Amino acid sequence: MTYAITQTCCADATCVTVCPVNCIHPTPQERAFGSTEMLYVDPRACIDCGACADACPVDAIFPVDELTGPQKAYADINAAYFADAPAPEPAEGSPNFHAWDSPTFDRALPADFRPLRVAVVGTGPAGMYTAQDLLLHTNAEVTLIDRLPVTGGLVRYGVAPDHPGTKGIGDAFARFHTHPRVRMLLGLQVGEHVTADELAAHHDAVVYAVGASADRRLGIPGEDLAGSVSATTFVAWYNAHPDVAPDAVDLSAERVVVVGNGNVALDVARILVTDPEELAGTDIADHALRALRGAAVREVVLLGRRGPQDAACTRPELLALTQLPGVQLVVDEHDPRIADAIDTAGPHEPAALLRAARREKVDWAQPPAPGRRIVLRFHSAPAEFVGTEDARVRAVRVSGAGGDVLLHASTVVRAIGYRGAPVPGLPFDEATGTVPHDKGRVTGLPGTYVVGWIKRGSSGGIGANRTCAAETVGSLLADAVDGILRAPDHTPKSFARLARRRAPHVVDARGMAAIDRAERLRGERDGRPRTKLATVTELVTAARRRSPR
Repeated sequence: MTYAITQTCCADATCVTVCPVNCIHPTPQERAFGSTEMLYVDPRACIDCGACADACPVDAIFPVDELTGPQKAYADINAAYFADAPAPEPAEGSPNFHAWDSPTFDRALPADFRPLRVAVVGTGPAGMYTAQDLLLHTNAEVTLIDRLPVTGGLVRYGVAPDHPGTKGIGDAFARFHTHPRVRMLLGLQVGEHVTADELAAHHDAVVYAVGASADRRLGIPGEDLAGSVSATTFVAWYNAHPDVAPDAVDLSAERVVVVGNGNVALDVARILVTDPEELAGTDIADHALRALRGAAVREVVLLGRRGPQDAACTRPELLALTQLPGVQLVVDEHDPRIADAIDTAGPHEPAALLRAARREKVDWAQPPAPGRRIVLRFHSAPAEFVGTEDARVRAVRVSGAGGDVLLHASTVVRAIGYRGAPVPGLPFDEATGTVPHDKGRVTGLPGTYVVGWIKRGSSGGIGANRTCAAETVGSLLADAVDGILRAPDHTPKSFARLARRRAPHVVDARGMAAIDRAERLRGERDGRPRTKLATVTELVTAARRRSPR
């Protein structure tokens, strides 16, 4: 029996670290690392020790003979990756053969170096990988800061609720919340409660891990009509983000159009057509579950500007779409190039998976067909959102090789990518939506660093932040050794006092633990892993009900 890595792989390479026989690839030392959709177990070399499954932070690794339903396909997917490659030689030495779990930095701090005080702004994966490196490999004191009164970032508010394994990495990060060298200040916003200069004056270094919270624009007429919703808003809505109102999404019509065919677009489509009772056991927002139960939506149309061979989604996410119970996947063959691309796709290309889909030329003048379905329409660029007299979307005009087509829909989700937003006090590149930097060092601001999507743009999943954080921390430590970092002007406690004066409802580690307990208890009553508190007021109130010391 061998093991296989499945859909929820986050590619952070923890499994590579513990594998005693070097059977998981690509490793961080290999050129392909970061460019593949996931990691793979070589069935020829696997010795069935299970170390990788125990170490996986997102529960993505299983014995092949325990795979069921759609997961069975991953036995072949893992084996296919190695089909044309020679079997790797068994690794020698300890399970830490790759030494990836203990990154070595070119300019490590001397043993007698004074403890650095580092602020990490943002508690999503990028911020927490940064904190992890600092806490495990230096004697630094870390201040964790987030503008929301709860940790998690995109793990909490960006991962689809029907991917609970992926959300599990949040539990791995949570072990650092109560670390003796960590101070947590949640509900504190840089630029509103404190300035970047004040933050820098209280710490040796500041690392910004603020992600990419804005959405990319289409730049077409009607984009701002009511009913036109960004994917950032839609995903935040079903994940109970405090910034998004419970009534932000209208599901009263039978058809929803999603512009884009990346993983986020597929998440949106899947949530819209999944039986709500299948979602009732997840941590989906209460208001989203109620809306989906009463929704009229039966058809979701995914628009792609280019052909199937250029679909922006990964194979694992597209495979999941082909296997949704009670949902038909349809490819609109309005353009002869579509059939050719699907029929000639190589076995490892996403387009090959569409051979299992129904293929027809859809008549868009007709209402949606009976049942629930997702329609993929390639070679289709949205040209205009057509509005009603009261400024609501009523249709999307789509241009293609055969001319314009009108898709009637009162809700359109724009899922063409995330984009970083400016951070007050930091430089910003409008063209890329990132902070200018050199290996994480913010241009013109010694002692200030970036990591994650605000550093490299909105590309790469959870695991990509691990290598990104290692680079940024390496730059920070090199600067410390070279004497570039300026010592703080104030004592450690003075910043906490300043934060509490400016943001009276700031939440600390004990408050965060109280929020977690409250949500889990609410979930237990309904047979769910947790029921999220959906407003800042609810979160802060729960934090104040913390248990006594």
